[in-house]
Amino acid sequence: MKYKDYYKVLGVERGASEDEIKKAYRKLARKYHPDVSKEANAKEKFQEVSEAYETLRDKEKRAAYDSLGSGFRQGQDFRPPPDWFDRFGGGGRAEDLHGVDLGELFESMGLFGRAGRRSRRSFAGEDYEIPVRLTLEEAARGTERTVQLDGGSFTARIPKGATDGLRLRLRAKGGAGVNGGPAGDLYLTIALEPHALFRPSGHDLDIEVPLAPWEAALGAEVQVPTLEGRVTMKVPPGSKAGQKLRLSGKGLPKPGGGAGDLYALLSIAVPATLTEDEKKLFEQLRESSRFDPRARFK
Repeated sequence: MKYKDYYKVLGVERGASEDEIKKAYRKLARKYHPDVSKEANAKEKFQEVSEAYETLRDKEKRAAYDSLGSGFRQGQDFRPPPDWFDRFGGGGRAEDLHGVDLGELFESMGLFGRAGRRSRRSFAGEDYEIPVRLTLEEAARGTERTVQLDGGSFTARIPKGATDGLRLRLRAKGGAGVNGGPAGDLYLTIALEPHALFRPSGHDLDIEVPLAPWEAALGAEVQVPTLEGRVTMKVPPGSKAGQKLRLSGKGLPKPGGGAGDLYALLSIAVPATLTEDEKKLFEQLRESSRFDPRARFK
């Protein structure tokens, strides 16, 4: 029989806790699962990791494994101590080990136990997580994505109003269960692509709205784009750069109804070049105005 160092397979110390063993297994299972892994030897590595986990996760099997000792090298020929079957083997005999793999030995313990009764244990399949990138427009109206797994493909519906970082759970679309156990779940993690105009914050949106100096000073009605088309926004007289105006219900739709808000961040834009008439008007304003934007410096 060839020795297998299950602790080394999982990358944990022999004294590792149950949580450390579970965490190590989940990390390696995600890396090597044949449905998602790109590794050349993924299937063999996944089977090796699963075998190690199924032994070390069970207190009785782990105690039996630890009793074999730790002085063996990976792949080294060995035989259990003479009294090992009396303590752990459920009526087995050392002479029955010819051609038996170490994993098969511990699997037989799970199937028959010490009393020799058949008791197959079932385990839920592994959960998968896949990133899904959406445009802001797709998030606003809802869309569909074809999800490719090695076991096949299916169409997933993304509801309208999906926000950045949202995790959508698709039940039983993950890894297959063991011994009749339920399939795992598939999680789609939403990532919104950058937009030329809008910056999302949950279901709210921000947009920068430049104003001409006279629009900020005198007030104006300006056209502002939204995800549903342009709307008219009133700018009050005396508006300042950095001021925010709210357009209620013009953000991303919410799953339970309604929508977030659109916030217009005001900025002041000035012409890069002036005509002669514009230049004269600005000069007249400079001469006649008593406004001092730096009065607080005095």
